[in-house]
Amino acid sequence: MRGRLRLWWRYAAGSVIAGVISQTTFVACYALGTSPLVASVTAFVAGAVPNYLLNRQWAWRRRGRADVRREVAPYAAIAVATALAAAAVTTTADTWVRAAVESRGWQVVLVGAAFLGTYGFLFVLKFVLFDRFVFTGPRSAPPAGT
Repeated sequence: MRGRLRLWWRYAAGSVIAGVISQTTFVACYALGTSPLVASVTAFVAGAVPNYLLNRQWAWRRRGRADVRREVAPYAAIAVATALAAAAVTTTADTWVRAAVESRGWQVVLVGAAFLGTYGFLFVLKFVLFDRFVFTGPRSAPPAGT
């Protein structure tokens, strides 16, 4: 049970790090006037690589060469589905916010919250999918002191 709890906390911490990178990128792009779609895709790209590396190497303790068919492809499919959901939600939020809110600052805050909310909503589902379908098999021994 302690091992599962440690895995959950490492996943959560890695997700927070990648989330901060993605959220900052999204808000910066959107605030500079890009469309929600472009901002979402840019944010996805900025956060996907650190998220994969943190999940694979730190949370699930995978070492060595990744199996493209069994690990990378399913991970990419889950990540892309999450990015598509965020793009759809932020585009919808942008349409609503532009019609209802005049302040550009509040538009950025509200559409940014929609982006963050999408990733937050999918947080637990992604953990289950990663654990059951992506990072399966025995874990490597943790480094000393962790």
